[in-house]
Amino acid sequence: MKYAIFIALFAVASALPGRVVRSSDDVVPILRSDVVAPSAGGEYSFDVETGDGIVRSESGYGSADNGAVESQGTVSFTHPDGTPFELKFVANAAGYQPESAALPVAPAFPFEIPQFVLDQIAKAAEEDANRSLEQSKGDYVGYE
Repeated sequence: MKYAIFIALFAVASALPGRVVRSSDDVVPILRSDVVAPSAGGEYSFDVETGDGIVRSESGYGSADNGAVESQGTVSFTHPDGTPFELKFVANAAGYQPESAALPVAPAFPFEIPQFVLDQIAKAAEEDANRSLEQSKGDYVGYE
């Protein structure tokens, strides 16, 4: 009985439409691969396009200031449902900054902030600044 249930579930799962199953034997051809290896100045770039529609491009350079790599690039492909996807990015000292219409956007704040709340925030910031100023004056001991 258990065997019959297993076979029935397997048959239903196998009949589901739109499933793409890839095995480890699938080979996706590389249609284009242009690579510029890092130069003495740390500059590099690469452009790759695969047979399944993925296009990846990136360039960058090493920063002499802190040794970090600054780069920018794009990646694009088409989802299985036919929806195109494109992502542009910059990665530098300010962090990773992606741009894409596919990325989620936070909703707008649902209501206006009342003026008394804004006043209280401003007052707290002013008190914090005054407290820091008083503490810095207290740290200095002058000799006369």
